[in-house]
Amino acid sequence: MQDNLKNIDLRYQELEARLAANETYSDPELVSRLNREQKELEPLVSAYRALCKAQSDLAGAEELLSDPEMKELAQQELTQAKEDVERLEREIKILLLPKDPNDGKNVIMEIRAGVGGEESALFAHSLTRMYTMYAEKRGWKVEINSASETELGGVKEISFTIEGDGAWSRLKFESGVHRVQRVPETESGGRVHTSTATVAVLPEMETVDVELNPADVEMQVFRSSGAGGQHINKTSSAVRLIHRPTGTVVECQQERSQFQNREKAMRLLASILYDREQERIASEYGENRRSQVGSGMRNERIRTYNFPQGRLTDHRVGLTLYKLDAVMDGDLDEIIDTLIADHQARQLASQSPSFS
Repeated sequence: MQDNLKNIDLRYQELEARLAANETYSDPELVSRLNREQKELEPLVSAYRALCKAQSDLAGAEELLSDPEMKELAQQELTQAKEDVERLEREIKILLLPKDPNDGKNVIMEIRAGVGGEESALFAHSLTRMYTMYAEKRGWKVEINSASETELGGVKEISFTIEGDGAWSRLKFESGVHRVQRVPETESGGRVHTSTATVAVLPEMETVDVELNPADVEMQVFRSSGAGGQHINKTSSAVRLIHRPTGTVVECQQERSQFQNREKAMRLLASILYDREQERIASEYGENRRSQVGSGMRNERIRTYNFPQGRLTDHRVGLTLYKLDAVMDGDLDEIIDTLIADHQARQLASQSPSFS
């Protein structure tokens, strides 16, 4: 591995030299490509150089141990250097793990009310608000694709796109069944009810990423409408696409123009078809998703939100937090960081590369 890291460092130096050369900037596309590669290598190169320094410090401290006058100081430096080497080796192993090819993509999130009638629709609305607030905290953009609302302000189902750096890499573990335990607004006796909502997280795919024959797609147009059937506009700008081979139906009605709605609907359709293909592969080859936290399947119960106790439990990693109000206001980083760390630990356990 050391030789591999050394070669990566040499490549990084080569990139620095090429980007410092004036003639490089005559080709903007080349500059963009070199900058992108340099940005990708930078965290790994920084960690490798820090590791080299820590290893040098470790060797120096070991030499000083033989000097009686320096032994105490050398022991302190030795302990610190060992800790630094172990930490940096683990950091480098994580940086060298295989990258998810979709990590740079935006996210399409679909939330559907499940068991529990109107209360499940209200919970689906609460989850939509939670993810929207989390996106805002991270500076991401949220655009609703389609929504079916209830008269009490709940959501039967909603589809929205989250655009921003790291959207898929941080939200991809949210797929599954979310369970809520609370006293519904419609409950007069104060009894705690259990309801569910299903969350599906898809990487947003472009139509060029998926084999999608336009002849297989039927388009229907209709008037956009909100809750209670009120018209958003009087023109038929909303778009419904039907993929004939699979029977998949998607709608988009949030944009003012039919063209914009069609473009968004095509991306949504491509993303759903891509997700279904991944599910098919996973079912055929079984092991495909075992390195992920849980299976990522939509029928897997992943999390419980217990409002009477102010408690959140993620069942995949055994994480329990007593700050449910903050979580529902979009404070999700602690949960997501734990899920990512668990995922990385599983990957490391299956590969365990050495530094020899």
